[in-house]
Amino acid sequence: MSTSSPGATRRGDRSPLLVAMAGAAAVPGLVLRFGGLHISPPVDALLFGVAIVGAAFLLSWAAEAAQVDISAGLAIALLALVAVLPEYAVDFVFTAQGGAAYAQYGPTCLPPGSAEQSPCGLALANMTGANRILVGVGWALVVLLAAIRLRVGGADAGQSGGAGTSHEPGRPTTVTLMRTDSVPLVFLLVATLYSLTLPLRESITLVDTVVLVGIFVLYSIRVSKAPAEDPDLIGPSAWIGRMEAPRRRTGYIGLFVVSALIIVACAEPFADSLVETGTELGISQFFLVQWLAPLASEAPELLVAGLYAWQLKTTDALATLVSSKVNQWSLLVGTLPIVFAISAGSLHGLPVDAVQREELLITAAQSLFAVALLVTLSITVLGALSLLVLFLAQFVLAATLPAALQEAELLIVSGIYLVAAIVLFVLRRQAVVALVKDGFRTPYAELTESK
Repeated sequence: MSTSSPGATRRGDRSPLLVAMAGAAAVPGLVLRFGGLHISPPVDALLFGVAIVGAAFLLSWAAEAAQVDISAGLAIALLALVAVLPEYAVDFVFTAQGGAAYAQYGPTCLPPGSAEQSPCGLALANMTGANRILVGVGWALVVLLAAIRLRVGGADAGQSGGAGTSHEPGRPTTVTLMRTDSVPLVFLLVATLYSLTLPLRESITLVDTVVLVGIFVLYSIRVSKAPAEDPDLIGPSAWIGRMEAPRRRTGYIGLFVVSALIIVACAEPFADSLVETGTELGISQFFLVQWLAPLASEAPELLVAGLYAWQLKTTDALATLVSSKVNQWSLLVGTLPIVFAISAGSLHGLPVDAVQREELLITAAQSLFAVALLVTLSITVLGALSLLVLFLAQFVLAATLPAALQEAELLIVSGIYLVAAIVLFVLRRQAVVALVKDGFRTPYAELTESK
């Protein structure tokens, strides 16, 4: 690890203060939750959302510090898994509510004649929104921040831009992954190809659970074989990582427990407050759940990735976000039918209506395009801008077009993603073969030789 002298906090280190501030951010939400208090739906949603953001920061720092004690590949997988736990908690709440509604009202999850948003649809809305934000904003953010840092930093930043980033006059800034990152990328490709079948279904079933969770298990087994490395930690995670082993492990395990308790306590009232806010303010519940809820759960991960990118630790930043995407497209989607079945008391899958099929299609199409951009283990500013622009275009069009045209808009943007992905895969077919070989078969010892 690139931190010095284990033990005491360095003079001027604000890490303990940051940890305390993240914990304090959760206090108002916890007071509302356990005090049985209620201010108003918008204010409640804000306070519960802030509590989840604070807990997510604690989770992120704990997971980064844990890298000191586990293998490099498993550490990245763990960090990515832990970083999306708030997303799991919120999504599970909506899924459980959808299951309860299904048990009461049947496949529509609504009483006859109701014009409200189906609780079953809200579960998928939260998941698809989180996935698209992670790629459309997160992946692009890493590359664009690195490019800006190189331009404003000049000679201080160095034209090489540090490990994983290159910038030459007349050529676009490029972020390059390690050869070991072929592993999460190829598993993401497999999960994405399977997820392209979901828009063809009327429900996501326990069969999908077996396949998608199986992909995640195989991925975890594969990355667990990566050799141990000294992680390059910053901020509170470095402060914890410098501690002696017993104190360090107590520290990050304690943060895991505290943050998990905060998230469990606040996830359900946060979800309920969002829905009530939509009703009270006349804002689409679907819109709030799809875009505002994921912002609360994804914000810490995106902020940490942005910080790493600004410090030109772009390989670590992008690799973690890729691994997070693997988790969301395999374990998160795969576990939704389990939560739904338990709540509904039925083996019927999570219903997928016409709107949700379109949302699943564009989310899977975006994922395929993102993998195609990274199939050579590098992505340029142009590639990052294409991710960001397409995401923003779809977002703006969905918010401004009349309802009658929104279906066509989703299908058109999905088609752009798919056609662009196919073209890139064809042009880079040799890189695809190499990616599949390295991702599934090449021993880690050989992959690490090419770092």
